[in-house]
Amino acid sequence: MVTKPALILLFAISFAFFILAPAFLGIPFPGYELMHWADVLDILTPLVLIPIYWLLLTDSGRIPRSLSVVLAFLGLGALWTEGQGMHLSANSISNLLGGGSTDVHDLVHFYDEVLSHYIWHVAIVGLSILLLAVRANSQSGGAPMRWSHILPSAILYGFTYFAAINEGGTVPFGLPAAILIPLALVLTRRADLRSKNLVAFFFLGYILAVLLFAGWFAYWGGFPEFSETGII
Repeated sequence: MVTKPALILLFAISFAFFILAPAFLGIPFPGYELMHWADVLDILTPLVLIPIYWLLLTDSGRIPRSLSVVLAFLGLGALWTEGQGMHLSANSISNLLGGGSTDVHDLVHFYDEVLSHYIWHVAIVGLSILLLAVRANSQSGGAPMRWSHILPSAILYGFTYFAAINEGGTVPFGLPAAILIPLALVLTRRADLRSKNLVAFFFLGYILAVLLFAGWFAYWGGFPEFSETGII
């Protein structure tokens, strides 16, 4: 079944905006200056993205949902929201604390830069795998899939995924996942790459992310975060 390209594009744009924009909004929020505009935007992140994930999962209601699929989505959605919410609060507190080496700084850093990122990014990958599994098991039909319709969306997703994983310090998990997902699709679902554009979207997105990781490693000799190189 061919997912509406407009829905995939909406997801890619929303994913990129809510993941990337907070890095450039570290200015005080006028309504409560202990917060930044980034914090305010981050409050909306799961409220926007989780419903869009659901629309992709059900193809706007056209695909029936089994109990196991619904439970898997609820679990991953909860994990996604928990990781993102933990990052939001810990990052906001870290900005207020500033530099330091106390136990409080260490704990906030752990929640902000380690635990929350891994929880969040595991859920991002998990939801993409769930979407692929559901779509791969759905019947083909409708208008033929056109690569040109999903290429811009895939580029946007691939870059955002690379940026989130690299800046989040979760490369030990995120890079292998980005390699294994398209490899598994080629080995087991090659026909779906030509008939189901949501499958093609994630395939191209993760391929691009792998290429970006490779280029980043070749240039820097490792995976320094953008903030460590002075880019942001």
